[in-house]
Formats: sequence, C-alpha cells, structure tokens
Amino acid sequence: MKGREILLDTLGGVEAAALIVDGRLEDVLIDAPDRLRPGAILRAICDRPMKGQGGMTVRLPDGASGFLRQGRGLSPGQPLLVQVTGFAAEGKAVPVTAKVLFKSRYVIVTPEAPGLNISRQVWDEDERVRLHDLAAPLLPAEWGLILRSAAAGADPDAVAADIAGMVDLAGAVLGDAAGEVPELLTEGDTPREIAWRDWDGPVREGGFAAAGVQDALAALRDPVIDLGPGRMSVEPTRALVAVDIDTGGDTSPAAALKANLAAMKALPRALRLRGLGGQIVVDAAPMPKGQRRQVEGALKAALRSDPIETALAGWTPLGHLELQRKRERLPVVPRLPEDL
Repeated sequence: MKGREILLDTLGGVEAAALIVDGRLEDVLIDAPDRLRPGAILRAICDRPMKGQGGMTVRLPDGASGFLRQGRGLSPGQPLLVQVTGFAAEGKAVPVTAKVLFKSRYVIVTPEAPGLNISRQVWDEDERVRLHDLAAPLLPAEWGLILRSAAAGADPDAVAADIAGMVDLAGAVLGDAAGEVPELLTEGDTPREIAWRDWDGPVREGGFAAAGVQDALAALRDPVIDLGPGRMSVEPTRALVAVDIDTGGDTSPAAALKANLAAMKALPRALRLRGLGGQIVVDAAPMPKGQRRQVEGALKAALRSDPIETALAGWTPLGHLELQRKRERLPVVPRLPEDL
C-alpha cells in the first residue's frame, strides 16, 4: 500500500502508535505509564551541585532524582521548573532541562526566549507574513513563539486555537512554579498525542495485526538485519549499542562499500524502531579510509529525516564510527508482550 498511515492501537494493554509508510513500519511509539515521559514539566527542588560537571541534581516527585546540566547560579532548596528531556539509563537520574517548551502541532511556546519565529521550512513569503500576522496579537509580549511547518496552509482558526491553548497552558504551569515540594505539573505526551503532533497522514484506530505491525515488532528480537548487499546486527549492551556490518557471502571488491552504504541508510530506522539511544559504535565492513567520507555522507543523509537528535562523533583509531543519540525512548524489545 502506497502512502502514509497512522495507526493507534495497544500492545499488551499499553497505548501505542505506529507510522506506516508505503506498507512498511517506519516508526512506533509505546507508552511508558510507569515512567516520567519526555516532555513532562515539573516543579523540582534543587538538591546539590555536581562539582566538575557544571550541573545539579534536583529532587522530583515520588523520591525520584533528576540531573540538570545547566546548574550554575542555582542554590540547594531553590524551586525550579524543569522539563524531562529523555528516559534515564538504569540506575541514573532523569535528564531534565530548565528551558521549558510548550509544544503542540502548530506551535511551540517558549516563555524564556521572547520573539516570534517561523519554521525555516515555510518558504513562501506570503505564507510567512500570514502566519506572523495571525500569531502576533495572540502572544504575550514577554514570551516567545515558534510557528512549526505544519502551520503552513493550515486553517487559521485551528492555528489560533492551538496558540491560545498553549499560551493558557504555559500561563497555568508558570503560575505553579513556586512551591516547597516537587510536583508533576504536566504528564508529557502519550503516543497518541505525539503521533497527532509530529506525524503526517490519515489516522486509523486499531489495525496493528492487519497492517503487519505486530509481525514487524516481533522481528526486532533478531538483531540481524538483511541489507541485500550484506547484513547488519544491532545489539544493545549496558554501555553502548554495538552495530556490526559485514558483507555476508559477497567477496567482490566493492562488497564492503555497498554493505556499509546500505547499513548507513538503514541504521536510523533500525535504532528508531528498537528505541535505542546513547552511545552507538559502528564496526563497518573493512574498507579503505578514502571511502569513509562517502559512508558518513550516506548516514548524514539518512539522519535528516530522523526525528531523534543524533550527533556523529567521528572515526576511532580502530576504524569504528561513533555516534551519540538522544535517549528519547525506552528500548522496545524488552517491553514487547511475550505472545508477540
């Protein structure tokens, strides 16, 4: 089936959303109701500075602990609005930021960054003027607003309602910033809300089984991915995610380059579907150093359409390509139902 489709269903009784592109599972989101979701906003209480790191630990509700990288100028006991930026690794503090954003389908309200900005993906100058004139009267003078690319061509009443809703939410949350105890102020986005906000396409309730989503997720238990020209294995460890590329039975002179290029194209989707982040170490099929730039270029091109922030750290002396990927999601495979 050609085109894009968003499916809203459940897995093991937990809310989930899937993005299908041309009949293939392209992304999946599974809720984690027992964890602080990324995007959740809390009143935290500063605990103690982390010397040498420039950060500070903060106390969160229910005895949880968070880590704030930008901790300068803060003192223990001080209340602070923070937003969860990702899931914590096992045994570590929840990563948070003091730069709180209120993000919706059409807009992002930025209370601490004044100004009205429009996504660079909106190229048409007349449309940019229309959006600016629509949004400017609705924004408090001391706040900032980013109009997302989805606002281009959207119904003006819908955009205005989105702005008003986010401004009201921001005002309510900022009004609760003061206090002596940690408190959860917003719960973060569920898979349904993220799918509505960030994905394009018609939405359908149910349909995981019929669309092959369950089969595609079950296949993730096998770390080996057939690339056509070679294969790639993606295996998470406690310290990092190890990616190995090999040429299979192909012994031709161009086999390594073909396998590496195919792997770079497939890697963002492989990591996204598995919910893997942190340090990624890629052991490429052996190739001349002169081909590394071509391989890097293929990976950068593939990452442009990937929604998760990923930085290339470069090549190690042993010939491994290292990446740092934001931990926006929990690993998917350990959370799949046993009967899947």
